Amino acid sequence: MDRGSALVTFFPLLLSFALFGGIQACDNGQCKIAESCSQTSDCMPGLACSNLCTNATRCLRTQSFNVLGLNNSMPFNKYSWLTTHNSFSIKGSPSLTGTPILTFDNQEDSVTQQLQNGVRGLMLDMYDFMNDIWLCHSFQGQCQNFTAFQPAINTLREIETFMSQNPSEVITIFIEDYVRRSNAVSTLFANAGLRKYWFPVSRMPKDGSDWPSVANMVANNQRLVVFTSISSKESSEGIAYQWRYVVENQYGDGGLQPGQCSKRAESTALDNKGVSLFLENYFPTNPADTQACRDNSRPLSQVISACHNAAGNRWANFLAVDFYKRSTGGGSFQAVDVLNGNILCGCGDVHECQADLARGVCNTTNTPQVAQNSDDGSPDSQQQQPSQPRSFPSTSPPRIAPPMIGLLVLLLCSWSILHDQQ
Repeated sequence: MDRGSALVTFFPLLLSFALFGGIQACDNGQCKIAESCSQTSDCMPGLACSNLCTNATRCLRTQSFNVLGLNNSMPFNKYSWLTTHNSFSIKGSPSLTGTPILTFDNQEDSVTQQLQNGVRGLMLDMYDFMNDIWLCHSFQGQCQNFTAFQPAINTLREIETFMSQNPSEVITIFIEDYVRRSNAVSTLFANAGLRKYWFPVSRMPKDGSDWPSVANMVANNQRLVVFTSISSKESSEGIAYQWRYVVENQYGDGGLQPGQCSKRAESTALDNKGVSLFLENYFPTNPADTQACRDNSRPLSQVISACHNAAGNRWANFLAVDFYKRSTGGGSFQAVDVLNGNILCGCGDVHECQADLARGVCNTTNTPQVAQNSDDGSPDSQQQQPSQPRSFPSTSPPRIAPPMIGLLVLLLCSWSILHDQQ
């Protein structure tokens, strides 16, 4: 076979390689949510290159938008906060009892990492155990050696360190309370150095009116809001009884049904306007990190919309999830952006809000771009406003690497010469 014939024979293969072998992922900070990437610097600001939920690395949200950096002048109940369910129940935690931990995991990051990534609501299960208060993921009100994670004061000291280093942040703690000893929980918080941040029960509205502004809470250093599941502790220890101030939907599998949103048994009606705060649970009965990839994607936006309707057109103030960083796109972070956008300025995403939070004045050019893909929840569509779905920008067309462009030009020229010689 002479050279000319060889080139004619293999030209289609070389052309295919030039066209398709030379396609590379976007880079230089231009990759949108859910687009392929090689490293975090390929992704647009606020994204990280991750393969948590996909076979290939993609640009995903791993941190919350700093909504207080935009404006902190609104009442506390006019914001939405990302919340982690069983914040302490961390995958891979070492046993501190000598018995292996044999219970469900709900998170993958330490509490410190959760706070650094923008989590502002923490759910902690506190038990009397080993003459102390421990955080346990247990059952029937009893902590066991195999369900015990660590003494609660360890986690509370993590929170105190974060609060001392971040004096403009407000943290909310929801205690599932199995501690029966008198004044033990209030003493625990004092020993952890957190009482100095305490938001007093006396300042909490009991008639559905607005809370003090976040700016006021910060100015008074009353930046820690704590709720307990035991009503008597409000009068005995000054810890607010949760369902006097918060309405809450059903937790577990019952809270994951698309188009449905019912209250949990202890809560008053979701549309009770005599209560100022709304906690939305969104996690399964039996947590699994792989399942969270799908749960925290497209289905999440469907439940947000249903709960908004069930709560009398009120958006959730707290969104509680398992494995908060897992999704196939924007995940729980983008869901909270949607909530804050609707609450604060009437826009479909908080990135669209103006600094003065002018109602209905939306700058859609600031909205994080999401690559469009299939309808199976990969990537997700949190970016849209749940009540008024919005279309997403299409994925950018693939780009051909510069060396491949040169090869393609050379091949085309060679083909032209051979064609003329024949």
